[in-house]
Amino acid sequence: MRAQKAEEILDAAEKLARSGGYGGFSFRDLARGVGIKSASVHYHFPTKEDLGIAMTQRYNERFIHGLGDPRGEGTVDEKIARYVNAFRTSMIEDRLMCLCGLFGAEVTSLPGNVAEETRVFFERNRDWLMAVLADDTRFADDDARERAALTLIAKLQGAMIMARTMIDVGVFETILEDPLG
Repeated sequence: MRAQKAEEILDAAEKLARSGGYGGFSFRDLARGVGIKSASVHYHFPTKEDLGIAMTQRYNERFIHGLGDPRGEGTVDEKIARYVNAFRTSMIEDRLMCLCGLFGAEVTSLPGNVAEETRVFFERNRDWLMAVLADDTRFADDDARERAALTLIAKLQGAMIMARTMIDVGVFETILEDPLG
């Protein structure tokens, strides 16, 4: 029961954070959303930093796990499409931003450990993409693979921000017509 309630709190916190950032929710908001008292949220997560760390770690694990093995089945283009689709689904179907993209934008005001977990998200994404691109002859060395990986990550994060700002998901699609281009 306790683990289930903690997951419900994390779910509610993630949804609110993916809409409004780290400062976009309070324990009171979470308590109301989950149907418990604010003190009960503190029971599971004594501080907002504790909650932020748990939420970011969980998001990281789920995101990377959802991508699958970068050396697994499929072509480079299929794996890149799978990567882009993870963000597309978030943006278009779920109408939510990337948690770590939002946290990255406010990294200087995040608690240290939440900021570190946010960096870990981007490092793991970079590493996953570099492993995928190792099978692409257009990217012959680590520098070229890292540049392409970082460019794609920045392109996706920027596309999400622009689409949200312009209230037009078509902007996301236009920017990502050629993910590696």
